[in-house]
Amino acid sequence: MSTVVTSVDHRSPAQRAGIQAGEKLLTVNGHEIVDVLDYRFYCYDPVLELELEEPEGGRRKLEIRKLEGQELGLNFDSYLMDEPRPCSNHCLFCFVDQMPPNMRDTLYFKDDDARLSFLMGNYITLTNLTPREAQRIIDLRISPINVSVQSTEPELRKRLLGNVHADKSLEYMRAFGEAGIEMNGQIVVCPGWNDGVHLRRTIEDLMDIGFASCSIVPVGLTKYRKGLAKIGMVDAQKAGEIIDIVDEYGAICLEKYGTRRFFCADELYIKAGRELPPESYYEEYGQLENGVGMLRSLMTEFSQGLEDVDPSAEYLSFTSATGMSAQPFIAALVAQAKEKCPSLQGEVVGIRNDFFGHTIDVAGLLTAQDIIAQLKERQLGDHILLPANVLRHGGDVFLDDLTVDDVEQALGRPVTVVEQDGFSLVDAIFTRKEREQR
Repeated sequence: MSTVVTSVDHRSPAQRAGIQAGEKLLTVNGHEIVDVLDYRFYCYDPVLELELEEPEGGRRKLEIRKLEGQELGLNFDSYLMDEPRPCSNHCLFCFVDQMPPNMRDTLYFKDDDARLSFLMGNYITLTNLTPREAQRIIDLRISPINVSVQSTEPELRKRLLGNVHADKSLEYMRAFGEAGIEMNGQIVVCPGWNDGVHLRRTIEDLMDIGFASCSIVPVGLTKYRKGLAKIGMVDAQKAGEIIDIVDEYGAICLEKYGTRRFFCADELYIKAGRELPPESYYEEYGQLENGVGMLRSLMTEFSQGLEDVDPSAEYLSFTSATGMSAQPFIAALVAQAKEKCPSLQGEVVGIRNDFFGHTIDVAGLLTAQDIIAQLKERQLGDHILLPANVLRHGGDVFLDDLTVDDVEQALGRPVTVVEQDGFSLVDAIFTRKEREQR
């Protein structure tokens, strides 16, 4: 735990109160500050009494008055004011266990931290929670909590998570539901394990508990599964079965609660060879981060963005590289763009995932080496378009530690990184020639 102040924001309430770097924050309005959740919750009020410990060991109290909800302005050594909590599970389907050797250390770290669930939207199993922490979530009314459910059958959940205590977190889910804590769920469907009647049981239990929403996604299996549990593939038939089950319960929830609650990831529709649902299916796109509605949202925004395109202007030619599953959808959008502007020159290339194996077909798990190898013999456009999710968040590094600059040098073309929305894709495709020349 580290509640020692490392810096104080300029002109912040904390600076005006005279708080200095090196002091340790002990309490706020009499409440002990253990980590970022305590800090953010108890510092929300407009009038605060802080107890601080000075570097020499002396203690002092001071009062701060500010706007309700205004940031206090204190910074600490880490965002959590604590170390992130590693996962204590050994999930049969864990993607980290299917990684090749000799990659960067951060790719092998598994977090299962309730604080990151609330603050950053991470999905957690709740198996790391102590009774005290579970009660704190209830007392502070921390919402939403994003839960990796997988199964609500106690014995099956223990086997899937590889944790003999995994059933205890089911009690937390029910306690949170009774306390009115909003929960969003995710079910990774592993054929032969938690599909079919087991999936039905889980959905019914989540309806009873009162989950606000839940995404259903297919398991991802790489070629590095030697020695791991046998899990079936989600093929076209299995994907169709999953969709039918989810749609059945979604219709029940829609009639009973006014919301579907349960949503299938886009990947399931692709695998099943079915049309994507209409935009109304996704309601407010609450499960977008789990790949639920991402393609539909992209298509809708792209059509809207096309309305502002000048078809008489001259644009750079392009080569757009993406995952095999998304390639037909992006190609259809490019065809739509060419109808608007017949002089537009560009193509969409689906990149096979040789690094993880061809069963992995999503763009977010592409590596620079696969992109380079499969584009270097092609006739490329003036620039290369790559989706932002192939890179480390906020950076320019791929999963294999190569960079955007490495790709540009290897292919002799500039790379345009495209954010995952339709408007950004329109802007990237319709890059004016004169803009580049400047």
